[in-house]
Amino acid sequence: MKRIFPTAFTVAFAVALLGAPGMQAFAQDKVVATIDGKPITEGDLAVAESEIGSDMGTMPGPQKRTSLLEFLIDNQLFAEAGEKAKLDQGPDFETRLAYLKRRALRELYFEKVIKGSVSDADARKIYDDQVKLLKPEEEVSARHILVETEEQAKELKAKLDKGADFAQLAKENSKDPGSKDDGGNLGYFGHGQMVPQFEEVVFKLKKGEVSDPVKTQFGWHLVKLEDSRTKQPPAFEIVKDRIAQSLLLQKAQKTAMELRANAKIEIVDPEIKKSIDERNAMIAKQAAPSAAPSTAPAAAPADAPKDAPKP
Repeated sequence: MKRIFPTAFTVAFAVALLGAPGMQAFAQDKVVATIDGKPITEGDLAVAESEIGSDMGTMPGPQKRTSLLEFLIDNQLFAEAGEKAKLDQGPDFETRLAYLKRRALRELYFEKVIKGSVSDADARKIYDDQVKLLKPEEEVSARHILVETEEQAKELKAKLDKGADFAQLAKENSKDPGSKDDGGNLGYFGHGQMVPQFEEVVFKLKKGEVSDPVKTQFGWHLVKLEDSRTKQPPAFEIVKDRIAQSLLLQKAQKTAMELRANAKIEIVDPEIKKSIDERNAMIAKQAAPSAAPSTAPAAAPADAPKDAPKP
């Protein structure tokens, strides 16, 4: 029976390809240097970058090109030295050459076939489908003043009732370092992002209204509602790349599973075979329909951080 379960290798393989810098078309193979008359081209630089570019971090463009050229020069010189030493002959070289050919074909297949099968339109469809699943969610914009005692809060409330500026009082009195300098501004937030006592009050206020003193574990708050609105999903352009990466990973995994299902794979090494058999048995057990399948939709894109600051 052919094995069709995804393996750790399959996932790692797909992730490695997704993380590799994109290979470029080499139509413009401009010569950038020569070694004993043999050219090093822009295409060579692109291939080298696909191999070692991720190791260069945020190196500036001109410096990266220089480093890549130095790498290619050393690569060529060491290769020529290997030829002079007749290291391009024998089974060891043939094994390495065959491996490098397979790797090059694997990368080209991913670049030309897998990546080519995922378009912006595909990402857009996923985005639109997820946005349709979003339920309307209220979010508010508020300011607050945080002090240590109820008495301080009541004194400030009295000043506000007489017309004092909320933002100015927050700058002068609030002990919240994250919002004090901005007049107590907390920006927009939704349900579940603030402590319960604070949230219970702020979502009941009318626009422009200031609450009575509110006690939380942080101290005593005065809260002013600045605005309320229906939360909007993040713009497509913000999440497009993330969606495309997810689609690429799914496509790579699906393709790898199909290729494995259509191939006759025989593990000869007994230790490796035992390890794979045990892992596949565990995967099969986990995949067994022991419980009703979930019909919940995939999580929709969100622009709010998971760990939003509490007031």
